[in-house]
Amino acid sequence: MSSENRRGRRKFTVDSLFQDTSPRAVGVRDLVDAKTIAIDRIQPDPDQPRQSFDDEALDELAESIRREGVLQPIAVRYEESADQYIIIHGERRWRASRRAGLTEMPAIVRDVPDDRRLIQQLMENVVREDLNAVDRAAALRLLKRQMDDAPWERVAEAVGIRRSRLFQLLGTEKLIHSVQERIKTGSLSEKQTRPLQGLSPDAQETLATMIEDGLAERQAQQISRKLRQDDHYLEMDPPDLKSMIQSMGTSAPFVPTDEPESSDDAMARALADVAATSPNELDRRIEQLGIDLGRIASSGQRDQLSPRQLRALKRLIDMAMNQRD
Repeated sequence: MSSENRRGRRKFTVDSLFQDTSPRAVGVRDLVDAKTIAIDRIQPDPDQPRQSFDDEALDELAESIRREGVLQPIAVRYEESADQYIIIHGERRWRASRRAGLTEMPAIVRDVPDDRRLIQQLMENVVREDLNAVDRAAALRLLKRQMDDAPWERVAEAVGIRRSRLFQLLGTEKLIHSVQERIKTGSLSEKQTRPLQGLSPDAQETLATMIEDGLAERQAQQISRKLRQDDHYLEMDPPDLKSMIQSMGTSAPFVPTDEPESSDDAMARALADVAATSPNELDRRIEQLGIDLGRIASSGQRDQLSPRQLRALKRLIDMAMNQRD
């Protein structure tokens, strides 16, 4: 390809596509141009790629709006057929304003072609780190389509993320719906679900539950490798498969490192150990749990245990005591 052709090739970038509709580019002129619009005349865009909103974050933003008002206008377009305004950027501010009890809010009215508007929305959502990985993956795939099915390398360049990160996000598409929902709600991170990709639905569900209950990342990776090396698990009945995976979790060896073990890792290993249901092993595992808890206490990390770990610990200790009775 000649240098002239390369120069003439259309390049998708965040700056060139957002231009003055970007919420990050709002300046004095935008504030002057903003108009006050009744909130009930503003509607979210049905084509908006972002589908999930964090309730707690919205409540915090709503409280800020109650105190300070809406400091940054949203961007909207006028839909003449419905006599309504459709949000281009700023749906979180609009939702939070409704929660705050506002009846009107400032908005900048833009005239943006439909194809360019969708690309802007997609790119805004892809570059937002606070958006969950599942919605970001969906936005990436739609963006690829809007970019005339450009290669993934070009999509990654356009949104300014590493190619490896792009494929990590797309990997969430290999997860079953219930696991994707866990990512959306924040009960599991995208990184935690990587060992699940490519496993059968039943295996994904069982392993996801174990990870939620404190299974360490290294142990999850170990179990995933074992399952991939032995395809006969695909023919197992769900109850048998669940029992097999759980037994892998309780028997996976702990590999020590030179680095001090964090409270999360120590608790995760302790929970996996005490989860065994074999009476013959129970006493030994309870003893090991005590050792691990002692190590955490002596390292001064007692206050770093997450609420989820504490709930799992209580549940598993109750189970152990019931088996002893």
